[in-house]
Amino acid sequence: MKRNLHLVLFGLVAFSCQNNPTFEEKVDALFSESFAADKPGGAVLIMKGENVIFSRGYGLADLVTKEKITTKTLFNTGSISKTFVSNVILDLAREGKLSLNDSLAKYFTDFKNPELAKKVRIHHLLTHTSGLPDNRRVWLDSVFLLSAKDEENFAPIKLNDSLLFEPGSRYEYSNPAFNGLALIIEKVTGRKWQEVVKEKIFSPAGMSTSVITDGAFPEQGVSHAYLKSGSTFIEKDYGEEPTFAAAGNGGVWSTVEELARYEAAIQKSLSLTKEIFDDSREIKKYSNWSSSTPPFIGYSWFIDKTQEGYKMIYHTGTQGGFYGDYVSIPEKGIIYIMLCNIPTPQEEKRIPILDLLKEYNWLD
Repeated sequence: MKRNLHLVLFGLVAFSCQNNPTFEEKVDALFSESFAADKPGGAVLIMKGENVIFSRGYGLADLVTKEKITTKTLFNTGSISKTFVSNVILDLAREGKLSLNDSLAKYFTDFKNPELAKKVRIHHLLTHTSGLPDNRRVWLDSVFLLSAKDEENFAPIKLNDSLLFEPGSRYEYSNPAFNGLALIIEKVTGRKWQEVVKEKIFSPAGMSTSVITDGAFPEQGVSHAYLKSGSTFIEKDYGEEPTFAAAGNGGVWSTVEELARYEAAIQKSLSLTKEIFDDSREIKKYSNWSSSTPPFIGYSWFIDKTQEGYKMIYHTGTQGGFYGDYVSIPEKGIIYIMLCNIPTPQEEKRIPILDLLKEYNWLD
């Protein structure tokens, strides 16, 4: 009789667990649906304050070696890289080595139309409001772009003879703007910008395995990215996708764990002063703004609100087959990082994650 009672109790517990899944189980189910164990996948990390409340890897980092993805796997972060370049620029401004109001003419004397360089300021590059057209494919073919670094990617921008709009009046996302900012870091410091990022950000944050593209790099030690082609996959990263060598706009390789350390270091003023940190995450409102869409960007960071009205700081990253999402809700101590080596719509994953955080009271 006792044995039968134990079986009944076990069945009741099992039934209860199935009908009351935990936060971890629901998050896991969300990503398990997308990522098979024998295919490309991704890594996810969610923190509440100092505590990791979800952390898991899915799928394979390399289809040849069958290396599994973990939370320590290095992914190309795509445009999340822009925030590193931006933060170094802001710190150099704090040191008095440059001013955000400096015109491009101070650093680039070879613009075809010098008046354009005089109009555009560093802060316009940081906020994607420069009005400089991205004319690279007019001047450069895709084969050249496979190995073209920051200098080569910014060179066509200097050949523009007109602007799309007056600086500060509208938003137009610009990858070459951050190639230009990376070059400004080098002009100001006399060093490779990658080294400056490592010194000012990677080291204080404890990002010991994170690296930055500098030439034909890397082939080993990182995940590879893929696109689905019929029933198979084709590799789509350095060597296949143009602009991977242009590192200023997308050259940082990191892990979900180390990106979380990056965010924590920013919030603890380990790599930026609190004044700079706060200012970088305030929406920049220009007096000559003429777009029907209200401003929504700080210095490289996108700024929005959750359904509950909490301030949300984020940046997505997409390059080749790499997709990433970096979300911080500072008021509630929430950090959510997703890095993938297969196309994975960022917002389609982020929205249910935010819903689950609310459902399980992590936004309290």
